[in-house]
This record gives sequence, structure tokens and C-alpha cells, in this order.
Amino acid sequence: MVLFFSTFNLSFEFIERKIGYLLMQGATTTLYISAISIAIAFVLALIGALAKLSSNGIAIGIATFYTSLFRGLPLLMQIFILYLGLPQLGYIVNPIPAGVAALSLCYGAYMTEIFRAGIQSIPRGQWDAARALGLSHGMMMRLVILPQALRIIIPPTGNQFIAMLKDSSLVSVVGVWELTYVATTEGQREFRHMEMLITAALVYWVLSMMLEVIQSRIERRYRKSTR
Repeated sequence: MVLFFSTFNLSFEFIERKIGYLLMQGATTTLYISAISIAIAFVLALIGALAKLSSNGIAIGIATFYTSLFRGLPLLMQIFILYLGLPQLGYIVNPIPAGVAALSLCYGAYMTEIFRAGIQSIPRGQWDAARALGLSHGMMMRLVILPQALRIIIPPTGNQFIAMLKDSSLVSVVGVWELTYVATTEGQREFRHMEMLITAALVYWVLSMMLEVIQSRIERRYRKSTR
């Protein structure tokens, strides 16, 4: 690894000058976009999963159309459609809201299937026991089914967050000053592309490892609580 990086003749003085701005502007914006997007995607996924599992044909149709559309289109295309297409309809959107909307809708569609599978994995006896207690459908989902389903939902949802963190680099195409955009812009100014790209790659790696640690702690804590 060291020999590989040494072939690029990296300027560590340049990296030292730029690393602060790369972290404060780029990494902070990346985490901000990713955190908001995963929160919205979580809500969309829960609504979509419950709609797919309902007996309402209209709700099932809308949820199926949503997941099919946003899982079938490339994320980059979704970003362009929202950022460039909505102004054609009279709605001007800034780059960050457009990026957040695209990430939320795309990952919400994928996570819908994760939530649906997690809910369906709960044994039928749990559903029957909740009905026997006279619980309404809403109370049954909130008090019995969803708490058990979270044990199955949390690991893949954590993986989706890590994937979203990296895919947030795609919003750089609409001018959002996230990690990739800052790295490429600062590198172009002094023709030190590899210094910034390698540094940004290491920052993504560190952030991903931090999220993996947080995910594993959440999983352990939830396993203890279920016992």
C-alpha cells in the first residue's frame, strides 16, 4: 500500500493545508445530507412496507409503483430529474434539497422491501396472540410486531446508511459542496488531484468504519433488550 501511494509523489504539505477545509466543509456536508436522507428514507420505507402489507388495493398499487420506479432508475438520473426537471414545472429547488430528496426516495424504495421482509418474518403466532388480546391493528404493529421486526431490520438498514454515505458523492454533480466536490475542486486549483482524492477516500473509509461500530453497538444493545 505504501509503495503504491509513493508512486504518486504526493505532497503531504498540500494535504496538511487542505485537510481542515476538507473535513469541515466536505465531510460535514456529507454527513448532514446522509443523516437527513436516511431519516426520511426510514419513514418512507415504513409507510411503503405497511402499505404493501395492507389489504387496500390502492395503497398496494401506489407502494408497488413507488418501489418499482425508484429502484429501476439510476440514482444519478433521479438527482438530475429532480434538480433540472422540477423547475420546468415551476418549482425551483436548491442543490441540497434536490440531493436529499433523490437519496431519500431511492433508498426509501430499497428499504421498503427490507421493512416488509422484516415484518413478514414475525411468526404468525405473534399476530394471532396480539389479536386475541383485542389490540387494534395500529397497536398490534406498534407494540408487538415492529419491536420484534427491528431486530431483523436494523442490520440491513445500517448497511443502507453506509451505502448512502458513499452514494451521497453523486450530489456533487449539481454543485453541492460535499466531500467529493470539495476534494476535486481543491485538487484542481493546484493540480494536486491525487492528494485530494486519496485523502477524501480515506475520510470516506474512516466514516464508514465509524458507522459500522455504531451499527454493531445498536445491534448488541437491541439484542440485550429483546432477551
